[in-house]
Amino acid sequence: MKRFFRRSALLLATTLSLAIAGALPAPAITGGEPDGDDHPNVGLIVFYGADGGRYRCSATLISPTVLLTAAHCTEGTAGATLVTFDSVIAEAPPSPLPAAAVPSAGYTPEELEAAGYLWGVAETHPGYSNFTDLANWNDVGVIVLDEPVAGVAPATLAPVNYLDRYRQPRLNSTIFELVGYGTEVRKPESGPQKPQPMSYPLIRRSTTSPGQKLTPQIIQLQGNPNDNRGGGGTCFGDSGGPVFLDGYLVAVTSYGYTENCRYLGGYQRVDIPVAQDWLALYL
Repeated sequence: MKRFFRRSALLLATTLSLAIAGALPAPAITGGEPDGDDHPNVGLIVFYGADGGRYRCSATLISPTVLLTAAHCTEGTAGATLVTFDSVIAEAPPSPLPAAAVPSAGYTPEELEAAGYLWGVAETHPGYSNFTDLANWNDVGVIVLDEPVAGVAPATLAPVNYLDRYRQPRLNSTIFELVGYGTEVRKPESGPQKPQPMSYPLIRRSTTSPGQKLTPQIIQLQGNPNDNRGGGGTCFGDSGGPVFLDGYLVAVTSYGYTENCRYLGGYQRVDIPVAQDWLALYL
């Protein structure tokens, strides 16, 4: 179980170089549609690890200076984190995202400012268990920006324990909205015609998913794009992206079950006290 969750989380936030090359990156929206300007407070974050690898995740502005994301998108990052709210990053290769001069040290603020991007510092929930403790998952992180974002209204966090009112049997008939910059799953133009994660276009997408299971820490959603109750789920690159319900941000993308993103998705609840008490330190 421990090994499975570690691997599934890495699939959600894998190296950007692999994602752009078309190999296995970090989970993204399956099904759904290009988001356009529907969720302008959902952004792409890009960062380096100490190993010199470049990674990407999704995040949501929850105050003028704070973005909410997953802990596995903030823990162990090197240097500054790139932030952009552009809905379309690249329709086709190459990606315009800059490379750090010293990958093992990560981005510097000066590099990102020169390239025209926002930047911030990653912080990780102190109770994050790195997927080793189901009762204390705490896959929550933030990016604290150097300066406030102008012209973008922050998302509203759900009230404490808001999801508790959606327990079964109500959960299965409840439809959640998902947003992120992950890979689209579709048939390739050539070769075996099996749906698979595709690296481009690198854009913000959104979809809908019905509820499946609710625990004190996690909500699971059905990610099947052929389910007539919803439009799909999350895939590689959607890690840290928001789950919305009734206009509230209730969870962030945490893990997936399959490499083609066609099954259940796991989402860290952010309506619970252990998450909101920590987030209050930054709001």
